[in-house]
Amino acid sequence: MQITQAKFVISNSDYRKCPAPVLPEYAFIGRSNVGKSSLINSLTGHHELAKTSSKPGKTQLINHFLIDSGKGNWYLADLPGYGYARASKSIRRSFPAMIKGYLAERKNLVCTLLLIDSRLELQNTDLEFMRWLAEKGLPFVLVFTKADKLSTSQLLLHLQSYMESLKEYFEEAPQYFVTSSQKGKGMDELREFLAANMGYAITTHS
Repeated sequence: MQITQAKFVISNSDYRKCPAPVLPEYAFIGRSNVGKSSLINSLTGHHELAKTSSKPGKTQLINHFLIDSGKGNWYLADLPGYGYARASKSIRRSFPAMIKGYLAERKNLVCTLLLIDSRLELQNTDLEFMRWLAEKGLPFVLVFTKADKLSTSQLLLHLQSYMESLKEYFEEAPQYFVTSSQKGKGMDELREFLAANMGYAITTHS
């Protein structure tokens, strides 16, 4: 099934003001500058849907997009990035409450997609967030971004090391996907994963 339409719905800082929880919803989150907007645009096939910026920390609200997959609609929630040191102290303090309130209370949330820069070692902020999700019993998967920045051999070795590191903290390593927004790598696999939870196949409209 094709993603035929994708449109912005609303931005806010309070989960209680999000769209009515009547459709399946997937949340996308990661450290600032992880390439979240580029991935969302590549995944949906709508290349100006999420605003990309050369300055990290641009997303500071919960942004909802309505995705039309032909047989059924669903929401994509673009969450603020974390770990951006240049954001004001008041904004940095508000992120955890905003994000955790949304994730813990959003009844129609199917899964959180946690984006990880494929070039980096395991970061404490990412690990803390994973552990919080696990403690709350909230489903999540890892999405490694910018895979085109490494050679195939470098990428394989790095992913193996990264997932080995996670075994120290998790009985079972999280499911993960390897992507490149520039090359389109991993987008079909991500759409299949999203579709599996909603009962139909998702592709972009060509």
